[in-house]
Amino acid sequence: MKTSDVVRTPDTDKPCTNEHGTNEPGTNEADTDKPDPKKSDGKTRVTILVALAANIVIAVAKAVGGLISGSPALLSEAAHSVADSVNEVFLLTALHRSRRPADRRHPFGYGKERFFWSLLAAVGIFVMGGCFSFYQGYHALVTDDGESPSGYTAGLIVLGVALVAEGTSLLRALHQLRKQKGSAKDPAVRTVVAEDATAVLGVLLAMTGMALHLVTGEVAWEAGASFGIGLLLVYVAYRLGAEARVQLVGESVDPELRGRIASLLDAQPEIDNVAHLLTMRLGMDSALIAARIDLVPGLDSEEIELICVRIKRSVAGTWPEADHVFLDITEAPPGTSRTSGP
Repeated sequence: MKTSDVVRTPDTDKPCTNEHGTNEPGTNEADTDKPDPKKSDGKTRVTILVALAANIVIAVAKAVGGLISGSPALLSEAAHSVADSVNEVFLLTALHRSRRPADRRHPFGYGKERFFWSLLAAVGIFVMGGCFSFYQGYHALVTDDGESPSGYTAGLIVLGVALVAEGTSLLRALHQLRKQKGSAKDPAVRTVVAEDATAVLGVLLAMTGMALHLVTGEVAWEAGASFGIGLLLVYVAYRLGAEARVQLVGESVDPELRGRIASLLDAQPEIDNVAHLLTMRLGMDSALIAARIDLVPGLDSEEIELICVRIKRSVAGTWPEADHVFLDITEAPPGTSRTSGP
């Protein structure tokens, strides 16, 4: 039997699922178990705003300090903070757009917007942060005039203040990651954590490069710090981009969850065989479950419809994120049922 998006019984064309893919018309009893997306997004929004405010102030301070001192490492860090500020705007956009309700053109909602804007943030880190840092390192090496750096004391003070601000923002993001269930899978929170952790490491590299340049008079130390910051940003951008790509292409739910769903279906007495099970993440707290199942023989059309409603209620009730459940039902040929004797 050809796999379809809805269940159709042998004697009727009426689907066993409503337009939202839930169990039956009316209120889904699993809805009360779902985490409140507005509450979780509110906490994520605060985390992003804290990071945005810190990065804007720090970017200005680093840029001014870098222009005064001529420090390539400090200018690289300024570009890093500018990139992070732009990315925070992307993440705020993702929070807003990913919660738009489903419509005719997007029947499964806009959950994947979260991953799209996270991908743009990764590109921003690579272009505005990584590439500019490489340029600053190269420029410092080819234009080294051997003069002693001036104004570095102010630059180091700026980096010290930046280290405190970036560390505070990182602690806020880590606190949400630890306390709020599901935050580890939120690309917005993960991006903020990655950005802040990278910023802390970048500031330490810049401070080391500037201090060694100041002590030895060799600009190569600071150029090396710029290259190190660039490599760090490129690596982070690659990791974030790869994660976003996987989600945009269409990743299945966790293997453990898929196995538990398959076990639940297989445990139903009316199901003779789970022929095929497909899953896909649609957003932060939304997943599509599609299964082709063979029922034991001898069931009439009314029984089949009641069975499919009960099965979908059981799946969605056990895993609230499985808010789109579709079944394609066939009947096992007589004499082949697992309940039949030899």
